[in-house]
Amino acid sequence: MQSQVSSIESLFAELLPKLTSFSNVKDVRWLGAIGVVETHKAVNMEVIQKHFVEQGVWIRPFGRLIYMMPPYISQPEHIERLVAAIKTALENQECFN
Repeated sequence: MQSQVSSIESLFAELLPKLTSFSNVKDVRWLGAIGVVETHKAVNMEVIQKHFVEQGVWIRPFGRLIYMMPPYISQPEHIERLVAAIKTALENQECFN
């Protein structure tokens, strides 16, 4: 279990900092298998949830925070898919209030 969590954490460390290039991203952080993107504006819950479902992922937005808590058995392509879904949401200003 610990090696699986470490693998997820390593992927977050590699992928999440790339999202700071978006002007609406205030911060990114991760600890173990939890990854968070903090934005300057609150998310539009209805729009962003629909966006994530269309991308085939379940991601938990709340206020200005977008949480990822993937299962420990997640493979690298699953983590990449989660981060890619957040990236496309950040590109869509309708996802934010």
